[in-house]
Amino acid sequence: MMKKKAIFNWSGGKDSALALHRVLQQGDYEVGRLLTSINTHHQRISMHGVREKLLEQQAESIGIPLQKLQLSEEPDMDQYNQIMQKMMETFKKEGYRHAIFGDIFLEDLKKYREDKLNLIGFSGHFPIWQEDTRTLIRKFLDLGFKTILVCIKSEVLDKSFAGRIIDEQFLKDLPQNVDPCGENGEFHTFVFDGPIFRHPISFDIGEKVYREYKSPEDDKKDDGEEHHKKTMGFWFCDLIPRDKL
Repeated sequence: MMKKKAIFNWSGGKDSALALHRVLQQGDYEVGRLLTSINTHHQRISMHGVREKLLEQQAESIGIPLQKLQLSEEPDMDQYNQIMQKMMETFKKEGYRHAIFGDIFLEDLKKYREDKLNLIGFSGHFPIWQEDTRTLIRKFLDLGFKTILVCIKSEVLDKSFAGRIIDEQFLKDLPQNVDPCGENGEFHTFVFDGPIFRHPISFDIGEKVYREYKSPEDDKKDDGEEHHKKTMGFWFCDLIPRDKL
């Protein structure tokens, strides 16, 4: 049976890695591109803050061509949708009709993705959707994947968690109210080794930086007057690529 040509939405983190591994093992899809959103101002993966060079090294080690979605520093949804639609229409001309995601929860995000894909004739595939996150993180570790926390939400985790490797001790130290896969936005990761890689990604730990961003809940009042601005704080752990020997 002919495989379905698919784009894989690659974040560089553990959920993406586990979903990609499963898709490659099942063999129903031919993954022809890794698609990643890039903050062009900082030359880093959007949200995760990982340097573009490390993303490129991931793709090279995986052996699947990388396609970058170039975004401004803080694009609004209209800008994002326009850029993404243009990109997907280009993929469509190349014969792609399927897009794969590493989402686990967040029904509204899944519906948003599916609705946008359907408009241009694509279908979405979610290989690890609604699986138990405690089971998933165990599978991830048992498969030999290695990942490090590069971004944490400061209201749920303290600075010490930034730059930690996910291992048994990490899972024991994680507060009870934090999902073990960070599926409520508690943390984001960078995967640097595992069965989908031909070789590990080498890096050094850099500085930890605190940043605040406008909260999605920071909307205007019904009468149009501004209220107190809500922000979200995050700790980012910089990873510095090592030059290849």
